[in-house]
Amino acid sequence: MNTSTNTPANIPTNETSTDPVNTLSTLTFTVPGMSCGHCEAAVTREIRKIDGVDHVAVDLGTKQVVVDGTALDQAAIFAAVDEAGYEPVA
Repeated sequence: MNTSTNTPANIPTNETSTDPVNTLSTLTFTVPGMSCGHCEAAVTREIRKIDGVDHVAVDLGTKQVVVDGTALDQAAIFAAVDEAGYEPVA
């Protein structure tokens, strides 16, 4: 029985790149002070200004923020949340 798998060259694998510029990442944290749609919009707007950010998802129920992107800088993202008037908690 052949147990090997064939992976075409154009299909990405689960290998981790050592090049930080091409490293996809996700950052998840909470912002306890968010309570409304305005809060969500302000935090999202500021985070989207950061280089490398591809997607921002905010859940007001859990106060959780999930940021997806390339080579994310946590300090810059937390500074953006602070700029929006809220305090991020890792």
